[in-house]
Amino acid sequence: MTILDERPATPAEAPRRRPNRLLALLRNSWRQLTSMRTALVLLFLLAIAAIPGSVLPQRNVSPEKVNEYFTEHPDLAPRLDQLGGFDVFGSVWFSAIYLLLFTSLIGCITPRLRDHIRALRSKPPVAPKRLDRLPQHSVLPLPAGGVAAIAEVLRRRRWRVTVRGNEVSAEKGYLKETGNLIFHTSLVVVLAGVALGHWYGWSGNRLLVAGEDKSFCNTRQQYAEAKLGPRVDTGNLPGFCVTLDRFDARFLESGQPASFNAAVTVDEPGKATRAADFSVNSPLRLDGANMYLLGHGYAPIIRYTDRYGRSQTSIEPFLTTGDMGLTSEGMAAFPDANLDPKTGKRDSNLQMAFTGLYLPTAPDAPPYVRSEYPTERKPMLNLVAYRGNLGLDAGIPGSVYQLDQRQIRTGKVKQVGDKVLKPGESWKLDDGSTVEFLGTRRYITLSVRHDPGSGVLLVSCGFLLAGLMGSLFGRRRRVFFRVTSGGSPDPTGETPTSGSSLVEAGGLPRTDYPGFADEFAQLVAAVSGDGRPDEPAGTDRDGSDRAGTREGTD
Repeated sequence: MTILDERPATPAEAPRRRPNRLLALLRNSWRQLTSMRTALVLLFLLAIAAIPGSVLPQRNVSPEKVNEYFTEHPDLAPRLDQLGGFDVFGSVWFSAIYLLLFTSLIGCITPRLRDHIRALRSKPPVAPKRLDRLPQHSVLPLPAGGVAAIAEVLRRRRWRVTVRGNEVSAEKGYLKETGNLIFHTSLVVVLAGVALGHWYGWSGNRLLVAGEDKSFCNTRQQYAEAKLGPRVDTGNLPGFCVTLDRFDARFLESGQPASFNAAVTVDEPGKATRAADFSVNSPLRLDGANMYLLGHGYAPIIRYTDRYGRSQTSIEPFLTTGDMGLTSEGMAAFPDANLDPKTGKRDSNLQMAFTGLYLPTAPDAPPYVRSEYPTERKPMLNLVAYRGNLGLDAGIPGSVYQLDQRQIRTGKVKQVGDKVLKPGESWKLDDGSTVEFLGTRRYITLSVRHDPGSGVLLVSCGFLLAGLMGSLFGRRRRVFFRVTSGGSPDPTGETPTSGSSLVEAGGLPRTDYPGFADEFAQLVAAVSGDGRPDEPAGTDRDGSDRAGTREGTD
């Protein structure tokens, strides 16, 4: 007969439970992602990933330049387009790095915040048994008032104090970790503000010429360059209109600018039309957008009368060449000139264009190629006339500020003369047509922007700097005082013969703090009340730590 052993299996005999590999992989991946090292690597990758967005043309900023890049690099451009090279900041890989950095910072901050709150709520630790082994150590007579007097001195110096019988524990310097947390939290908020501005922000650039006939309304079609966030539709743009009434610019005799001011008329929906002024450092605040003044220049008024007596007027901005005198160059095109009144048809080979160089203050003698002063003291317009097919009917995008040189090289457009004109003068061409220089109007370069994340960025950057200062200048340290009676070693290592009470003090910095020895000495002097603390037992007379000392345990 067999007797079965029905004893339960011991823990050693019980089968081991296999760990879940998937959970272990997820746990380890999360730990790696939320480490500070990974956050720094992702921040570095984000900076590198932004480089193509600065080097390559972007579709949401300048689609014309993207098309030019495809024309100039037919083999490379399609491959870059597949990788998102022309839409870097909206690409999947850039968004992935951005979100991983966002997640990593949150994962780094959350446990540190929890631990910091726990440390703030907890009391300073119990004093170690051997205070003489701390980096700073001293023995002093017991002050009047005993332990309560020691605690009061520490509290007046803003230490967190805990009294346990004949021991006093104090801690200070939580600002360092608080600053670290504020800094990293502000960095997360900065990333959130950038994302908010990218998604819901928009911007556009515009040249605004003075006059009611050149008024500007806030539609995407009227911008020279426009950039809308992924969450912004053209119908979401605020419907305001702006007219430039006057632009005042003052310059020093050296040509250096002194002040700029633009006077405009603003028409906003649901509000009365109002007059407003703004300058370079004082933008115009509108409902849902801000308008910034970037530059200014001149728009010559050129009237052309064709061979059939039909007149047309061009008021086009001339772009400055970059010199201090505001020398400007541009083009006035008349593609609808020389329309035959009998047939009503237009000969495309009789189109007219004038390229010119405008000098607000021309020199007294030729060559007239550079203005001597930025205001109109002696204005002069140097015109070159061209006749032929300007190529505007081909549907190929081109610049409105210069003539298409391909038409000149192919002989479709020919030069028919040049002339220097002053305001009010006219020039008769070979076919009987005339061109007149009537004067100029001022124009300004505007940048209209709406960034809902700007306020968030401003506040978070302020907290970021404050947190950085706290993390750099905060020093975490601890001090301990223990009251002993007789038998306690004095600074020379001997035992006193009397039973008088003494106070043994010790301190250690929790971080690198070269000035802690001086602070500890001042603290001991304040506690003793005579300003003459004993020499620390764990320090040589030259101030260096003795060999073999170690930081005490909490």
